Amino acid sequence: MSARLRAVVVDDERLARVELRRLLAAHPEVEVVGEATSAAAARDLLDDLAQAGTPPDVLFLDVQMPRETGFDLLAGLGRAPSAVVFVTAYDDHAIRAFEVSALDYLVKPVSPARLAQTLERVASAPPPAPPPADAGPLLGEADRVFVKDGERLHFVRLGDVRLFESEGNYVRLYHGAERPLVLRSLSALEGRLDPAAFFRASRKHVVNLAHVVGVEPWFKGGLRLVLEAGEAVELSRRQAQRFRDQTGL
Repeated sequence: MSARLRAVVVDDERLARVELRRLLAAHPEVEVVGEATSAAAARDLLDDLAQAGTPPDVLFLDVQMPRETGFDLLAGLGRAPSAVVFVTAYDDHAIRAFEVSALDYLVKPVSPARLAQTLERVASAPPPAPPPADAGPLLGEADRVFVKDGERLHFVRLGDVRLFESEGNYVRLYHGAERPLVLRSLSALEGRLDPAAFFRASRKHVVNLAHVVGVEPWFKGGLRLVLEAGEAVELSRRQAQRFRDQTGL
């Protein structure tokens, strides 16, 4: 591997962090750019790195930590890391780890050969699409986010979400046959989405423009957008004009 890999280590046990750093030191292509002892500290660290424009290529993440687990950390992140590798003393979380699309799952004590395999997988994984040049932290269609639905976690590519629907303090995501709820207001979520790809259709809805398959005239100068799965979203005359201006209709 010739490309430099930026890594973050998250584990509440100091000796575990020291051992993983020791193993990674045998790989000059890997640079550990930070470590954290809890999900809260990791969240702050990842936010700081993202704001600096230097997000990690791989997150080595423990599962069992005080207050919040590694799964809780992932569920609360706005932008998913490029690659997530769980490192834990227990093997009974493996199925759940791969349900959230973790790249790999390492059981402590980690062997040098097994870590080398993981790093090869990280290096060969496709890089995420960069955000729009002038949009800062905006999320586009190629970005992936973790959403929590009860005890389940979904690792969702935003381009696959055709509709965001407000339900009080929650937002329901429509992707495939799934309808998970996100504990976030629609306005807060809209502020993170790239307006070139996602359109605020109404007080309750944001639509993915790539999933609009029909546009119909509606009452009082409004429009109705028909999505590929059959949902229909009504636009007021004011929003209809914004839609026409944005799409060139």
